[in-house]
Amino acid sequence: MGLFSSLLGNAGAVSQEELVKTYGGLLIAGEEIELGFKLIRDVFIFTTKRLILVDKQGLTGNKTEIKSVSYKSISKFSIETAGTFELDAELKIWISSEQEPSIKKQFNKSVNVYDVQKVLASYVLK
Repeated sequence: MGLFSSLLGNAGAVSQEELVKTYGGLLIAGEEIELGFKLIRDVFIFTTKRLILVDKQGLTGNKTEIKSVSYKSISKFSIETAGTFELDAELKIWISSEQEPSIKKQFNKSVNVYDVQKVLASYVLK
């Protein structure tokens, strides 16, 4: 089910140890990783300072774009929980005053979207 969910575009949780090992070089002094999720080759990481989006591009995935979004630039966000017969839950994030969500991510049922919402709320709503 994990591979099937990934192929459908659903993200699964990644351990903090794996994230620190792979992406620890992106962190600044005093910044720590809270949660991270992997979507096939792409990764998004919630830190104590920002949201980091790692986008592997091309067939080989050698080209990588890393986006950094400060929590203070997030104007609103929403979560939609998975229904009884649905495979995924969804997170939407709006940056500044944009009309449409800038970031949309889907999670498989193994991810507790309430935990994701709690991390976002604790930093965005300061």
